[in-house]
Amino acid sequence: MEDAIEAIDIEPVNILEDQLRGMAAASISMLPQIIVAILVIVATGILAASARWLLKKGLKRTGLRSSLQELFVMLLGIGIWVLGIMVAAVVMFPSLTPASMLAGLGIGTVAIGFAFKDIFENFLAGIIILFRKEMRTGDFIECEGIEGRVQRISVRETHIRRTDGQLIIVPNAMLFTNPLRIVTDMELRRTTIIAGIAYGEDVDEAREVIRHAVESCDTVIRNAARPIQIFAQEFADSSINFEVTWWTGSKPVDERKSRDEVVAAVKRALDNAGIEIPFPYRTLTFKEPLPLLRGDGSAEKEASPGSE
Repeated sequence: MEDAIEAIDIEPVNILEDQLRGMAAASISMLPQIIVAILVIVATGILAASARWLLKKGLKRTGLRSSLQELFVMLLGIGIWVLGIMVAAVVMFPSLTPASMLAGLGIGTVAIGFAFKDIFENFLAGIIILFRKEMRTGDFIECEGIEGRVQRISVRETHIRRTDGQLIIVPNAMLFTNPLRIVTDMELRRTTIIAGIAYGEDVDEAREVIRHAVESCDTVIRNAARPIQIFAQEFADSSINFEVTWWTGSKPVDERKSRDEVVAAVKRALDNAGIEIPFPYRTLTFKEPLPLLRGDGSAEKEASPGSE
């Protein structure tokens, strides 16, 4: 009975020893393959770094935007690493074939795509945005209430610096799927203000005064292709309104400077010409007080304060 118990206790130990010996023998037999696979990984790293450096150096001469250069360099590195890992896997496990690895890679890619849908959506949107010529680093844009200067465009996100100094990191999918307004797509931008004159003033004279005032401003572009336009727009409540339009720089600070200069010049010119710029008037009307009634129903004049 005791011999049977000892045999039962020793049997799992023997099984474990046999398994460990088998694993050690398999590891020793695979040691050359493991060494070769490690060398392949090391060589892949060196090759990827060298190829990225050469491509980066070559792309600098092409004049492509820096973000697009970074995309090409990154894709080259990813491609080299994928090939290197596949070669190392074939060396480690000779039973693997490129077809089976590509099939497994496709299934894994689909699974990862479902798990990281938003990340891949931003990645693909970033690639499309990088290939666009309309939006560049340094442009002022507006999208979904976010307005500012584009500081950096990466594969997944875009950095926008607002005019108040705050940095906003926007997912590329948002810029790709929503209407995007590029303020600085052109070097010049058309700006409009409304100037009103009183109804008693001469409209033609006021138009010429406003025109000369706008033409005298340094921030206003003056050429045949970008004319200054002044139109009588409407009969407002207390004034005849002119729509005054001119061209200036496209940056927000250029527009604000030009608007400030034009408003001041038009106000000064209208004042010097004696043309009234109306403002709302308020008229207060007071009714006579109602007479007081005596007890017998006859009217009695209301006594004023301080009378006896």
